[in-house]
Amino acid sequence: MDAFLVEPQWLQDRLDDPGIVVIDCSWYIPEAGKSARAEFADGHIPGARFFDLDEASDKDSPYVNMLPSAERFAAVAAALGIGDDTLVVIYDSSYVSARVWWMFRHFGHDKVRVLNGGWKRWKAENGPVETGEAKSAPPAKFTARAISGDVADWHEVKAAIMDGSPAIVDARTKERFTGELPSGYPGVAGGHMPGAINVPWGRMIPQSGDFTFIAPDKAEAILTESGVDLSKPVIATCGSGVTAAILAFQLARMGKTDVTLYDGSWHEWGQRTDLPKESV
Repeated sequence: MDAFLVEPQWLQDRLDDPGIVVIDCSWYIPEAGKSARAEFADGHIPGARFFDLDEASDKDSPYVNMLPSAERFAAVAAALGIGDDTLVVIYDSSYVSARVWWMFRHFGHDKVRVLNGGWKRWKAENGPVETGEAKSAPPAKFTARAISGDVADWHEVKAAIMDGSPAIVDARTKERFTGELPSGYPGVAGGHMPGAINVPWGRMIPQSGDFTFIAPDKAEAILTESGVDLSKPVIATCGSGVTAAILAFQLARMGKTDVTLYDGSWHEWGQRTDLPKESV
């Protein structure tokens, strides 16, 4: 089995496997005006459970999608019927699966894979679809222990700006990075950190074709051509720590281990008056 991805046919052949839990983690920025939970009820992979990113994030933080406590994440996972030995297969309708993959890995659960191509490819390949709310999950015990070394904070990003190492790589679209468009969050302007390199997440999961992740060698070529020095550590950032995980996912597939994700990302940085910003 691939250490990162599963293909739709592989999953379709194993939908009745009690050792696998499939979760739909679809989520949208407020600007989109969509309900991922309502879309789940309209159609999802049979047996899938809905992973609510808002519920699984730190509700006490002023910044969106921040990592919760280990206890909070364990409670969310256990409520979905995910135990310590469960193989978790994650999918969504857009760009969120890598974030949830990263969260599981951060809390010490390595038995996690992303459905390559997600919901769009599943439907395109005529995979079976179920409607309605998710069925209640059997109780489970999930142990969450946060690992160290995979999360950056604003102090580390500011230090990287000052000395040029690590490389800061921003996964947002070009228009949000430059400030031509607002951030997607009310009250937060567009723009970027000085010295950050823009590698839009859509280059890693092209939104044409079958919506699959590009191969690691192609990802490496794109990052290098964009000016990312892969001999340095990398800090991945984006709007709120979601699409940054796509960069972290691809870098992990490339075998690069000195990667951190700036959890606050632009939602924190853009609101702070004491941190430097640029727009083009």
